[in-house]
Amino acid sequence: MGRALQIAAVIAVVVSAGLAVVFSSRFGRDPNLVPSPLIGQPAPQFELPLLDGSGTVSLTDYEGEIVVVNIFASWCPGCRTEHQALVSTADAFADSGVKFVQIAYQDEPDDTIAFLEELGISPATTYLDDVDSRASIAFGVFGVPETYFIDADGIVRGKIQGETNALLLGQTIDKLRRGQEIGSEVVGEVQIAPGD
Repeated sequence: MGRALQIAAVIAVVVSAGLAVVFSSRFGRDPNLVPSPLIGQPAPQFELPLLDGSGTVSLTDYEGEIVVVNIFASWCPGCRTEHQALVSTADAFADSGVKFVQIAYQDEPDDTIAFLEELGISPATTYLDDVDSRASIAFGVFGVPETYFIDADGIVRGKIQGETNALLLGQTIDKLRRGQEIGSEVVGEVQIAPGD
């Protein structure tokens, strides 16, 4: 009887440890996080038209600089809320080798232009029209707003899903400049399409 009790105790410990591993791997993870497979990979290459129609821009134009890419839309409430933070942070980092690129996602150019005219623009930001959603598909955009951080070597180092703020943007850029890991972070909800 003593031997059977020992075997049962060992089995109970093994099963408990297995359950602990399974549950601990699930707890503490945000179920809304859509991790980006691009983190640690070269940034997607594309050429998009400037929103004002005056030419085109490619990410390769920013070689050697840190690039913050924000995917937004005029119909997105979170994009409206975070916009001033993007403008002020772009202005604050304008002379330090950090470039901001905002890409309009599934939006009419006239609506996007009206959005920017209402909320303001930064001369330190490049505003692009994502024709046919090519860039959004390349980045694996789940919804808007989403913000990606690309290091000076052209590698995607981080993603913020949901509306961000100036403090988080600045801290993330500073981490990137120090060579620290960024990864993915969810700070709010995203919208997949107008009216979601």
